[in-house]
Amino acid sequence: MTMATVRYFAAAAEAAGTESERVNADDLGSLKERLVELHGAELARVLGLSSVLHEGQYVSDPATALAHDAVVDVLPPFAGG
Repeated sequence: MTMATVRYFAAAAEAAGTESERVNADDLGSLKERLVELHGAELARVLGLSSVLHEGQYVSDPATALAHDAVVDVLPPFAGG
């Protein structure tokens, strides 16, 4: 099983209650399921709105395999600036 480092930004960090954590998951779909199990409905809502980067590349297909020791960023929509 792959151990991914998940980094949360803005509203995602608030919903998860942390800025980063290590999570076991082999693919994007199982990673998202595990994150919702760990953090609940608010993170599920934020994940539904967020962009996800795997090793710096945008990914959306739940079947996307995660690299060994992957870095996954959860980027919610940012308000104007």
